[in-house]
Amino acid sequence: MRIEDFEDIIYEKEDNGICTATISRPEGRNAVTYISFLELYTVLEDMDKDKNAKVLIITGDPRGNAFTSGGYFKPEMMEEMRKYPEIDIMDIAQKKVCMKFWDFNKPVIAAINGMAIGGGITMPLACADLIFMAEDAWLGFFFSKRAIVPEFACSFLLPLLVGFQKAKEICYFGEEITAQRAYELGLVNKILPPDELIPYAREQALRLIPPKGASLSLKLMKKTMHSYFKDILERTLDLENRALRKAFTSKDFSESMKSIKEKRDPIFIGR
Repeated sequence: MRIEDFEDIIYEKEDNGICTATISRPEGRNAVTYISFLELYTVLEDMDKDKNAKVLIITGDPRGNAFTSGGYFKPEMMEEMRKYPEIDIMDIAQKKVCMKFWDFNKPVIAAINGMAIGGGITMPLACADLIFMAEDAWLGFFFSKRAIVPEFACSFLLPLLVGFQKAKEICYFGEEITAQRAYELGLVNKILPPDELIPYAREQALRLIPPKGASLSLKLMKKTMHSYFKDILERTLDLENRALRKAFTSKDFSESMKSIKEKRDPIFIGR
């Protein structure tokens, strides 16, 4: 994919080394698609080649009133996706993108400036080194309510971050998590007033690059910290893909989609 063909991500590069990827589908509350994730993958490829690109900030288009409302897919999107042979529609857990981020040796900051549902939170947990969140933002681990399972290796990363019991509680019940609660759980590094979020993220980004940041040592730190978990993430993503493929063919998943359209609670049957 070429950067000039981007539809969902606004990609900006500055002379100081800060790069920004803004999820921009405001008409759909910044919902993400297979194409959105391919564009993020392309951002990383571009930054890998650009020696001046030092740190990436990911945020949501404020016009969408969300960081991202989660994954979005409709059958009619298949025609658009056929333009990009790089897209594997069976990679529902986004293994390719997740592992690209995991191997990426430059710092990534997520600035969550609104609701972050589904992939809107699993993606930052797997892909960002630091997560800053607006005080009025919230997280939605709504997988059980959609009769599916988490992606982006969240099945491993969430228990690693908060412990098995709390991770199961979060995933099983699928309740909203406020910014304050996310901070208490250790899911985010800092919460800030909405108008201070991006300035703070930029300030921290500058601390990670020369002359303030020793970028070589940070790259080595990240590589060392991530190395042990790489095989675990790959196996988890394979398991998530297998589970998601099965879940998407279930009657419960069909019921969850129907209930959303009808604006009611789903009635599950366990099949």
